[in-house]
Amino acid sequence: MSTRTKQAIPVTSDVPRHIAIIMDGNGRWAKRRFMPRFAGHRKGVEALRGVIRACAERGVTHLTVFAFSSENWRRPQEEVTLLMELFLRALENEVAKLHENGIRFRVIGDLSGFSERIQTLIREAETLTRDNSRLTFTVAANYGGRWDVVQAVKKLVASGEPVSEAALAAHLSLADTPEPDLFIRTGGEQRISNFLLWQLAYTELYFTDALWPDFDAAALDAAIASYRTRERRFGRTSEQLLTAS
Repeated sequence: MSTRTKQAIPVTSDVPRHIAIIMDGNGRWAKRRFMPRFAGHRKGVEALRGVIRACAERGVTHLTVFAFSSENWRRPQEEVTLLMELFLRALENEVAKLHENGIRFRVIGDLSGFSERIQTLIREAETLTRDNSRLTFTVAANYGGRWDVVQAVKKLVASGEPVSEAALAAHLSLADTPEPDLFIRTGGEQRISNFLLWQLAYTELYFTDALWPDFDAAALDAAIASYRTRERRFGRTSEQLLTAS
């Protein structure tokens, strides 16, 4: 009979080390206020700024947000253009503040789809903040979970390494990051939408009807409070958890 190597059980705590978020609802937030969709995206940047600060204050060490999926290019061209402009302005205006607060900034995804200016700003921001350790803030842009797995497979095959879960995981975009403890999706939808498909295998999922521009520190605390009620067994029984504590 073949045996399967036991995988290490992830470290857990009352405060999730890594939170992953799909920031949904910007357009609906604006529509309810009879404003253009782009106004919701601008307000969403303000909400993100507050959540980054709240995560750092609460001891979260990694925050990964889904800013622009590989499927979002299908949106109306005018909206895509405005989103790229917003991304550019955020890179120009926000990175220095992140650096001042000890936050590392990084982007995962297929960056070749962006303009040279955006790619340059991303590289400069990652270089500037790479030694910061208070919080690692990762933006998934032109990213898809399936794309991530495929590009990891290509790298693994090219390396000539024996195929295994660990070998494949080492080539994923977040290979040097602990897998998310808590996944949050705002806006009322209850699906993962091709975000971190491999990494979310054992993540606790939290869905809220709150639209992203309304998601604040109190809403984050509610999500963390829900997380604390979960029993994270990773294949073990409840009785095993009691004896291990």
